Amino acid sequence: MQYRNDRNGNSLSILGYGCMRFTKKGNAIDIPKAEQELLEAYRAGVNYYDTAYLYSGSEAALGEILERNGLREKVNIATKLPQYLIGSRGALERTFQEELRRLRTDYVDYYLMHHMTDVAMWEKLKKVGILDWIAEKKQAGVIRNIGFSYHGNTDNFRKILDDYDWDFCQIQYNYLDEVSQAGREGLQAAAAKGIPVMIMEPLRGGKLVSMLPEGARGAMAESSRDWSAAEWGLHWLYDQPEVTVVLSGMNSLEMVRENCRIASEASVGELTEEDHETLDKVKRAIMERERVGCTGCRYCMPCPRGVDIPGIFRCWNTMYTESRSEGRSQFIQTVGLTKDPSFASQCVRCGKCEQHCPQSIPIREKLAEADRDLRPLPYKAGIGIARAFLFRGSGKK
Repeated sequence: MQYRNDRNGNSLSILGYGCMRFTKKGNAIDIPKAEQELLEAYRAGVNYYDTAYLYSGSEAALGEILERNGLREKVNIATKLPQYLIGSRGALERTFQEELRRLRTDYVDYYLMHHMTDVAMWEKLKKVGILDWIAEKKQAGVIRNIGFSYHGNTDNFRKILDDYDWDFCQIQYNYLDEVSQAGREGLQAAAAKGIPVMIMEPLRGGKLVSMLPEGARGAMAESSRDWSAAEWGLHWLYDQPEVTVVLSGMNSLEMVRENCRIASEASVGELTEEDHETLDKVKRAIMERERVGCTGCRYCMPCPRGVDIPGIFRCWNTMYTESRSEGRSQFIQTVGLTKDPSFASQCVRCGKCEQHCPQSIPIREKLAEADRDLRPLPYKAGIGIARAFLFRGSGKK
């Protein structure tokens, strides 16, 4: 296993154990199976274990396994505050204390504000006293490092990043998300501030393994590298020195062993020009199923009406390169749940965007199509309800 340091010089395994995908037996986590897999990872050198308040049964399972095997002091626990449920200082404290009970511990090594999509969510937490609360917990040693996990656009990521002296952050990042969500720009912005970055969805929930089109698999097979699809995705991440920990939701011994092997063999700067050409072919093969040829260059931005043109097109494409539900889920997170609306329906057809598009995309026409696909009536209603809940009392709905 290899290690990279956090801001305080603590060594973290470059492979982290994502505990969201523990195997279920009926409605409960299969503890003996999860324990076997977690111990296999620990013996291979994994020392970072990521869970969350809303991962059903996960915190309790992790706490039970670590306590039974005497491992609490030998590993790092990362868990998350469900910030979207917090409306008072009292709720902060009650939630945190419940997490400590579940985890059978009296401190958390890495504590995150969960699932941020807009700086407004952080502002809302500040209004209920999060800054003083964090300061108290850090001074008492019950929270060692404070961070946030993020699923919004790059602009809002940078605003949150710059608003507080964070110890770390967590982003969705992989070779398909290089210019979406926080993206490479966000990764490098965090690194420039000395903030460690934990990576989630390194293989898009396994889709960059199980759902690759034939052309993508062919490009990998033709390469001089004898790498599996998972190896391509993980090596791409480990190649970048700005990446601190890559989380994997491992739920089989085979997966644990393969991922630990990759984390032991990978190195910064190892990808060659040929490797990057192979991944370019892989991405092109995936993008052949896209609905619109948007490269995410953002020359069309800013839209005078606030429409997130590249964000909408990326989610629309995901509906056809992965699945309709995944595209809509990405849309809800990155476009639907920002404080200032950025929907395609705000377009007034001024045409300014089309004057700057290098791909000559008929943006106005395609935005209307994308909106119909991404926001059928049930989704419109659901997004409206979610926005009213998340941004109540904060202005625009």
